[in-house]
Amino acid sequence: MSTSTVHRAGPREWGGLAVLALPTVLLGLDVTVLYLALPSLAEDLRPSSTEALWIMDAYGFLIAGFLITMGTLGDRIGRRKLLMIGAAAFGVVSVVAAYSGSTEVLIAARAALGIAGATLMPSTLALISNMFADPRQRSVAIGVWATCFALGMALGPVVGGAMLAHFWWGSAFLLAVPVAIVLLVAAPVLIPEYRAPHSGRFDLLSVALSLVAILPVIYAVKRFAKDGFGAPAVGALVIGLVFATLFVRRQGHLASPLLDVRLFADRTFSAALSVLLVGLIGVGGSMLLITQQLQLVEELPPVEAGLWMGPPALMMFVAAIGAPLVARRVPPGIVVSVTLALSTLGYVLLTQVNATGGIALIVIGFGLVYLGLGAIAALGTDLVVGAAPPEKAGSASAMSETVQELGLALGVAVLGSLATAVYRGRVEDGIPAGTPAGVAEEVGDSLAGASAGAGRMPAGWLDQAKEAATAGLNVAMLVAAGGTVVLALLAAVALRHIGVIGKEDAA
Repeated sequence: MSTSTVHRAGPREWGGLAVLALPTVLLGLDVTVLYLALPSLAEDLRPSSTEALWIMDAYGFLIAGFLITMGTLGDRIGRRKLLMIGAAAFGVVSVVAAYSGSTEVLIAARAALGIAGATLMPSTLALISNMFADPRQRSVAIGVWATCFALGMALGPVVGGAMLAHFWWGSAFLLAVPVAIVLLVAAPVLIPEYRAPHSGRFDLLSVALSLVAILPVIYAVKRFAKDGFGAPAVGALVIGLVFATLFVRRQGHLASPLLDVRLFADRTFSAALSVLLVGLIGVGGSMLLITQQLQLVEELPPVEAGLWMGPPALMMFVAAIGAPLVARRVPPGIVVSVTLALSTLGYVLLTQVNATGGIALIVIGFGLVYLGLGAIAALGTDLVVGAAPPEKAGSASAMSETVQELGLALGVAVLGSLATAVYRGRVEDGIPAGTPAGVAEEVGDSLAGASAGAGRMPAGWLDQAKEAATAGLNVAMLVAAGGTVVLALLAAVALRHIGVIGKEDAA
């Protein structure tokens, strides 16, 4: 269909986009605020390194687990209705997280936020696909949507850092409350409701199978992060893969599946999902490690660390809004490949960071990493959603968000665990003989633990721990660089059939 025969969005649709941007900004804020709050949180709650990882990515994993379910549920009960339910739940649970008095309560609250977030993400994206039928308008709208996530990430460190400078770490979660209130008031006025026609019944067995497929894989990743690939991790991974197979088989036999597996037959859909998944792994790990480097190695206060994180996030802002415009003249595959190549350069620069002062190198390198993120988030998401028919937009949006959240969470788990392993390997041999067992365990577990226990260790020992943590960052970024350069080459091949936005795909 040519772009001249489809309905073009007017003022109401663009106003509705502004409302849909609110939960997107909120989710971006939630990511960067928590990274900055982690050192203060660790000092207060004293989580182990494994518990700290759970605090970080329980949210992302639960989002990944429930996105498919919520995307399809929105198609059935109404995408705007689900969005409003999710916004209300997100606001309430954020208050619970803010006042958590223990690590266990905070992890549970983060998991609940993940479930609530799973209602927000596919709803916003699916509603955009309904409101903007014109391909060029849709690509710009999705670019704005991705840009708002970048804006949230850019504002998160600054606003969150300012709050942490004056209040306790839990105050960072309270940013969600006013955003949720505004959305609940404005959504009924500016956003049209949409339900997929003839959507059929909601298959609860498919929901159960999807969760039993994902949760054992989560456990396997966590177990690997702590103990390596032992029998429990391998067993959980096998269980997850078995149930994933059963889930896919069931979807192929249902008249109204939870996930329409026929979408994967479209090579644009599958290729774009693959780029999003792999690209976000490096970003997820680097976000965690860089924020810790700024606060624990460079010893910057939260506000200053947040300000240094602003320029890289603004690079993502530029790429997310600019890539769809460039893709009107240059094929998206080329745009994605070039920006991923620049991200590779960014990771290489981060391998050269040292423990004695490398803020400028961090800002430049991380800025290049975020440049690639902005492009793949905007173009990859547009390609995924555009490949699906309108009645499947919720399912397609859910898959797009699932792979992005899973990629971010896997990045935290895999690259975070790799950096921790390097740290431990370098630190454990240097702990002086006679150090009390509890102190040795604390300082050998993580740099946050070493900082907390520095007063009970010999003078100069913390500098050794900082060098070990920086070495962990360097190794993790080297691995991310290798994976990203391969992804850039694969994207050039896998997306070469796609023409410029607004024209028919190449044959």
